[in-house]
Amino acid sequence: MDAGGQYCHLIARKVRELGISAEVRASDTPAAEFAGARGIIISGGPSSVYESGSPTIDPAILRLPGVAVLGICYGQQLMAYVEHGIVEQGEKGEYGFAQICVSETPTDLLEGLPVSQQVWMSHRDKVSQVPGGYSVLASTPTCAIAAMANPSTRHYAVQFHPEVVHTKHGREILSNFLFRIAECEKDWNPTGLIEQLEEQIRRTAAGRNVFFFVSGGVDSTVAYTLCLRALGPERVWGAYVDTGLMREGETEFVGDLFRKLGATHFHVEDARAEFLGALSEAAEPEKKRHIIGQQFVDVQQRVLQSERFLEGAWILGQGTIYPDTIESGGTAKADLIKTHHNRVPAIQKLIDENRIIEPLTQFYKDEVRAVGKQLGLPAEFLDRHPFPGPGLAIRCLCATESGVPLQTEDGWVLPVKSVGVQGDSRSYRNVLVVSEGDQQTATSIVNRRGDVNRAMSVVGSHAPVAEMIATPALLTTERLDRLRRADAIARQLSHESGFDAQIWQFPVVLIPLGVEGRPDSIVLRPIQSVDGMTADAVTIPSELLERMVAQLKQVEGLCAIFCDLTNKPPGTIEWE
Repeated sequence: MDAGGQYCHLIARKVRELGISAEVRASDTPAAEFAGARGIIISGGPSSVYESGSPTIDPAILRLPGVAVLGICYGQQLMAYVEHGIVEQGEKGEYGFAQICVSETPTDLLEGLPVSQQVWMSHRDKVSQVPGGYSVLASTPTCAIAAMANPSTRHYAVQFHPEVVHTKHGREILSNFLFRIAECEKDWNPTGLIEQLEEQIRRTAAGRNVFFFVSGGVDSTVAYTLCLRALGPERVWGAYVDTGLMREGETEFVGDLFRKLGATHFHVEDARAEFLGALSEAAEPEKKRHIIGQQFVDVQQRVLQSERFLEGAWILGQGTIYPDTIESGGTAKADLIKTHHNRVPAIQKLIDENRIIEPLTQFYKDEVRAVGKQLGLPAEFLDRHPFPGPGLAIRCLCATESGVPLQTEDGWVLPVKSVGVQGDSRSYRNVLVVSEGDQQTATSIVNRRGDVNRAMSVVGSHAPVAEMIATPALLTTERLDRLRRADAIARQLSHESGFDAQIWQFPVVLIPLGVEGRPDSIVLRPIQSVDGMTADAVTIPSELLERMVAQLKQVEGLCAIFCDLTNKPPGTIEWE
């Protein structure tokens, strides 16, 4: 049941991985519609149970005979509230790693698990008194009721997120709920996946041809290849839009890629002047995304009109996947984390007109790679790190005002803001520079402070932080070239050392902070993840980091090099 959590569909996916069929319903779905269900899981969400209009459930769900219920995060708070327990705002939120202590006599949900175990928290409100008939299963130093249960009714709840990989025994907890408590039997085995997807493409296309604007990334490549197989090369056309926001050598790489795939209708559209012109005065992250989305649509319209693709025999194909729609508020109650460029209003209009095909919207990144492997795509394509559709525009931070760092007991608060996700909600807050630290320290500091959502350390600089200033800066060719060069250095050295094979993604971010003559600085953001929904910051090996810093310091206009220490949550993978 979708109560607005960013991880709602991730829960359903984890259930399917355990061999149980699952589907997502709105949180206010009437109890009568759950006939035949073995269990119900209520997701997390950014709301407070006391807020007007916050997601709720039909109370009759908790009285359905033979149906087990598991509440997660907001789902626990909602169950406690409906069952007449007490929910209150916590003095200190928990965002990230936490250690729970399990009660001496754990019930079926936590049976067979360690007394002390690592979990992943993302909340501020908490249950302070369990409802009648419930007992406390686990606690943390700041959350006395981290899990609760009423075994007689088969109602269980946890304040943490068992569906994310950072909860060490999350899979076992979900398995205990499914098999011990809900008494499910395995009934989900997605065989013949490629054939099913191809048949779905043929039904959606309904005799029409498909036109793709491809990026060369895993998602669009797999989606394009699926359509190529399902419809044949004569019915699938592709164009690569050179936006001026791509990495060094990207256009050449993509051209080679699609020729190898057997694409017979493919061309490169040079739209650099259009994109950079439209973005020339944009600084705010959401505004940049909207402009880029609109520019993509404008270019699409021009290209489509030039070849009569706007006639009814053609539809638009895209490689949109689940995290794109979820983080854009794609579920019914989900809070907006960012606007994905494939979900701006102009694209939505094409969806409403039934003139779009997105074969991968039910999949996460690791699942897309698995589909690509089944399709026989070479590893050099499938192993590419994810790259954002808006390109370097969202890795080149802009500013309209000047500012200076503010020294605090925890470090320097920079006059630079980034996007984060805290308590299932989007945050846009300042960045903190700590003198010493690791991921655990960074998480602790960010959780304690309300004015920052990200922490990083200095690994190389031409000047101390105290002397740096943030200056007004926009998306210019000079700044994008500076970022392109820095990104190329980081990628080349990572590849040569084998570091890129050990991580999931390595964003390199340009921020308008520096000194006269060197107005910008670089942030290195290597992370490890499974599907992009959560992520761990990764420490760069010292020898590699030393080489990287030495070369980056030679780049014209760069003042300092930072390493982002922040996990997701509270910091999103990308800075915008």
